[in-house]
Amino acid sequence: MPTRRSFLQSTAAMAAAMAGASAIEAQARSRASGGILTEPASARPAAPVQVPRMKFFDTEISRMVLGVNPFCGYAHYNNNFSGAMKDWYTPERVCAVMHDAARYGINAFNYVALERLPQDWLRFVAEGGKMHLIMQVLSDDEDTARLAKTLKPLAMFRQGEVTDIAYRNGTMSTVRDWCKKVRDMGIVVGVGTHKPEVISQVEEEGWDVDFYAGCVYNRTRTREEWKQVLHGEIMEMENEIYVQSDPARMYGVMRQTTKPCFAFKILAAGRIADGGIEQAFRTAFSSIKPNDGVLVGMFPRAKDEVRENAEIVHRILQG
Repeated sequence: MPTRRSFLQSTAAMAAAMAGASAIEAQARSRASGGILTEPASARPAAPVQVPRMKFFDTEISRMVLGVNPFCGYAHYNNNFSGAMKDWYTPERVCAVMHDAARYGINAFNYVALERLPQDWLRFVAEGGKMHLIMQVLSDDEDTARLAKTLKPLAMFRQGEVTDIAYRNGTMSTVRDWCKKVRDMGIVVGVGTHKPEVISQVEEEGWDVDFYAGCVYNRTRTREEWKQVLHGEIMEMENEIYVQSDPARMYGVMRQTTKPCFAFKILAAGRIADGGIEQAFRTAFSSIKPNDGVLVGMFPRAKDEVRENAEIVHRILQG
């Protein structure tokens, strides 16, 4: 016949089993989401390591800004990888990664109004998330004005592909006109590009812009330009060739301007092997100015890239 003691013992055992099951479930959720738990933002305290910040005009932002491409499935690698990235990044995981980035002091996001991102951003905000928007813009003037009014970004820049096409076509005046309209809105305005020569031209012509966003790999060369670089050869996926000598050229023009710059694709869109990631970050921060930052996309499916990247940047800048 059950006694009070046996009842208490069985209750304690059941409680322990339930606690163990909860822990296992949490670990499973963590593994399934690449180390990112999907609890409410308020349930997760600030991480012990914080990404250092810089003054960006009237605001302090983290020197590592959260990149956007992985959220949209833009792997810049191949179609299979892009598909896997897009499938993994559910709305829950997008928001969970953004909350986790905020825990490590990353307080700025390189937003773009593509794919499902507008809805995911609204969900992140509804969950209590906060980040400054440094927005890349592809669309026309009317859409730019709408984005500025509804999202109130800290800064806007003309997206690099758009700028590079204008540079190739000899229509850079259209980019300059767009920048003037953003300036009239009272928003910090910049120019994005994959080409160092674009920044040099804008500087030489004295455009009224505040900052630049530069891809450290020039992935928008024409076919003829690639033939020159590759001694007559053309590789498959010619728009996704990453040449090791490119970053030094972009870093060089970033150092020559006094304006703030954001370097992006510093990890060659995931092509840098794990053993070289910290060195790529070190090269970036040693090559840019103290008032410059980096835009880094993260895909923590196989490992906790948010924590790893934050710890690397903290170690470099605080070391």
